[in-house]
Amino acid sequence: MLFNRRVMSSIPDNEAVSGAPSVEANQARRVALIVAVAFFMQLLDSTIISTSLPQMGQSFGVAAVAMSIGITVYMLTMAVFVPLSGWLADRFGARNVFLVAIALFTLASLACGFSQNLTQFVAARAVQGLGSALMTPVGRILVLRNASKSELLNATALITWPALFAPVVGPVLGGFITTYLSWHWNFFINIPLGLIGLALVGRFIPGGREADAKPLDWPGFFLTSLGLACLLYGLERIAHPEDGMWPTLALLASGVVIGWLAVRHLNRAPHPLLDLSSLKVQTFAISTLAAGTIFRVVINATPFLLPLLFQVGFGLTPVDAGLMILAYFLGNLGMKTVTTPTLRRFGFRSVMVVNGIVASAAIMACGLISPETPRVLVIALMVIAGLSRSMQFTALNTLAFADIAAAQRSSAATLSSMLQQISMLFGVAVAAAILNLSQIARARPVLDLVDFRVAFLVIGAIGLITALRFLVLPADAGAEVSGHSAQR
Repeated sequence: MLFNRRVMSSIPDNEAVSGAPSVEANQARRVALIVAVAFFMQLLDSTIISTSLPQMGQSFGVAAVAMSIGITVYMLTMAVFVPLSGWLADRFGARNVFLVAIALFTLASLACGFSQNLTQFVAARAVQGLGSALMTPVGRILVLRNASKSELLNATALITWPALFAPVVGPVLGGFITTYLSWHWNFFINIPLGLIGLALVGRFIPGGREADAKPLDWPGFFLTSLGLACLLYGLERIAHPEDGMWPTLALLASGVVIGWLAVRHLNRAPHPLLDLSSLKVQTFAISTLAAGTIFRVVINATPFLLPLLFQVGFGLTPVDAGLMILAYFLGNLGMKTVTTPTLRRFGFRSVMVVNGIVASAAIMACGLISPETPRVLVIALMVIAGLSRSMQFTALNTLAFADIAAAQRSSAATLSSMLQQISMLFGVAVAAAILNLSQIARARPVLDLVDFRVAFLVIGAIGLITALRFLVLPADAGAEVSGHSAQR
């Protein structure tokens, strides 16, 4: 209980003493749900586009491979403006910036759908990237400012589900829309979501801004954005070895060097763009920077590998593969009802270690199945993998902000978004690199089931080792958020 008294009261705790939910608790859930709708629109768009690239290329009169520039421009624009999002939220108000982000994303989606050539499409995707860059960190800031410590776990669970569901349902939905409608509707579906989001934010999310907004740190903005852009583009290129390895290595090296310069500047500047003091908070550092980033790499590699395993390794049709992935989606959904009571009963440290081991074992087990494996066992494995993935994702995202002070929220949310972007691309890059290396070692021209076995086993082993790293957390880590200490 001493821990509860000495942890920073960074998030206002206004929970009513009665059993009924307080006004503040209802407001926190409402804000989190609205932010989750916007996140779902954003993440669905990011995953749905890959299925329609060939049809889009045909429509624009270019090769399908040329359409990848739309993904690259989106990613780079997002990398450039993500570091600026926290400062903008403090300067102009998080609610106002969030409204602008949704409006930009929605209008850009409309422009993507009406694009007549590749140039128009790339320009629209750049605007989409700007909206996306502002949406994610600013949405987290809104949730942090409106949730008490006791409501943070439920609020985080709500804004986490889009990151779990969109990568799974996006390709399936995109394939259906592209096949039975046209690629244009992959972007037009964002319009009603965006309009609903704008109406809900304007009606239910309170405004306000920081009273002492700092001047913009231009050198910090330049170094941070350039370093992040080089690093993300280099990671994205790893999945495409045919583009050449030396440019990829140069981009990664440049990203690391510029990133180091950015960190040095941010530590010395009188008014840094990003306050790095949150990295000294143990719960934030472990769940966001250290073990948390590595485990997110493991988590993000799985949705990339599974569709390939079922289609390339098992020879299933895209529809059959999508049905198998649906079980993975249901596992993610099923864990939502038990995440909060589990963390309250056992605490963050125990759950993240034990569940991390289960999640890693499930990933390794994916490397042991084959086309001859009974379908019921494969589906059961997908459900278990989805359940454990959901639990770990929510625990990591909640613990990250458990001890963050009010003055650190904007920078912490921005840093978290930057590191999660890196882990998403790094997960795909690592998985693709393992597949390619396995194929090269076998001296075979195409991927085979054995390459996927190697990839799942290596990724799972990394997760297994990383799960044990969470043992460095104190037993009562994040106790004010989970409520675990109060029950002991």
